[in-house]
Amino acid sequence: MPNTKPRIVITMGDPTGVGPEIIAATLADPEVRKHCRFLVLGDRAAMARGIAVAGAALKVERTDALNWEESKEGVLPLWEISSLTDTDMQYGRPTVASGDAMYRAICEAARLCLEGNADAMATAPISKEALNRAGHHYPGHTELLAELAGAERVVMMLAGSRMRVTLVTIHEALADVPRLVTFERVLETIRITHRDVHRYFRRNPRIAVLALNPHCGEGGMFGDEEARIIAPAVEAARQEGIDALGPLSADTLFHFAIQGGYDAVVCMYHDQGLIPLKLLHFDDGVNVTLGLPIIRTSVDHGTAYDLAGTGRASADSMKAAILMAADMARVKGSGDGKP
Repeated sequence: MPNTKPRIVITMGDPTGVGPEIIAATLADPEVRKHCRFLVLGDRAAMARGIAVAGAALKVERTDALNWEESKEGVLPLWEISSLTDTDMQYGRPTVASGDAMYRAICEAARLCLEGNADAMATAPISKEALNRAGHHYPGHTELLAELAGAERVVMMLAGSRMRVTLVTIHEALADVPRLVTFERVLETIRITHRDVHRYFRRNPRIAVLALNPHCGEGGMFGDEEARIIAPAVEAARQEGIDALGPLSADTLFHFAIQGGYDAVVCMYHDQGLIPLKLLHFDDGVNVTLGLPIIRTSVDHGTAYDLAGTGRASADSMKAAILMAADMARVKGSGDGKP
């Protein structure tokens, strides 16, 4: 009987950060093996060190064949992407070589998913500075994956068991946000949020759309983006059959969202959504890239250089990312969305 457990490729992330150790801690957990098959793309020495730091009862087993056997207890299957030196793996000191290794692992994981040789990818945190120093000029995973997958518009979603938020603008200076919040971007964010939340998480989701300004602009006293841009975008989405409401004031909306009033919240800028999300899901939040033709999840934190090598970094977000990727892959494979 064929093995139907989802096939998840996991990228090592920055070898000088916490990526290898939180992956090791996660893959030593029997619950993860119960829900999926997995393959790590990364560096043998970095993963062996991560296993030692995590105190995980695992051994690295290299492979160069995608036979996707049942994940074996005590084994971390590795597709070797790089052979880094000790200099390239000093904690908190990423190099050009380590930056290039991060990039190649992401590209290979995306290729496996795009070609149908993996069902989803889950990524450990990277150093954006090292990525760019290595000549790969992207603000982060999201933009790189959009290019690799040929996706014109992608949306960052941060999710936990009690809340999902998506962002109209992501890594932008706050001073630039008002000019970047356009009718087209707001409407497209609502569309992609609706489509993928409907597909993977909740049928016919109810979506809250936040205002940009305090008190929804207070009738134009604090700004007119609500009346001029956001409200028309919400109305256009509703005309398409999307259950969207807004603009709604950010200072009160999240109280109702965590009580189950909404299935997702569309936020205008990074901190508007991530502050409440991380207040609830600091350890177990998951970053999901919506709008791709493949499934990609990630931890919702950075490289945590201050914790790297100490064994104190929480693996909860890595575990949640892998399990969410597996759950999304099962829903996609069934051809039906969540009830």
